[in-house]
Amino acid sequence: MTFSITTWNINSVRLRMPIVQQFIIRNQPDILCLQEIKCQEPEFPYQPLRDLGYEHIIVHGQKGYHGVAIASRIPLSEDHRQNYCNVGDARHISALFGMGSRRIRVHNFYVPAGGDEPDRTINPKFGHK
Repeated sequence: MTFSITTWNINSVRLRMPIVQQFIIRNQPDILCLQEIKCQEPEFPYQPLRDLGYEHIIVHGQKGYHGVAIASRIPLSEDHRQNYCNVGDARHISALFGMGSRRIRVHNFYVPAGGDEPDRTINPKFGHK
């Protein structure tokens, strides 16, 4: 069984949903991983994705920034969220998919740039990478 995964740092899923819809119609990915969705779960635009056949959607959202989501045509059996750096940012979600007799776990991360100075002692945000 072959399948396709698309990953996209969307920088506001609600603002860019028309572009997402166009992309999906043209490219037909089986699994869509979005980063920087910039909304909480209740505000996530589930219906436009469901209308395009993505019935399986998990969201780890955060108001105003960060946030990740996975939308899939393939059923998923569980999701997991990891709190990296212990700062409470919604930067990770994973899902387990059944692929025939095999299973695959897809991880979706948002990793920020962390600033210009790659030193945690000078730039604490770099430690969030």
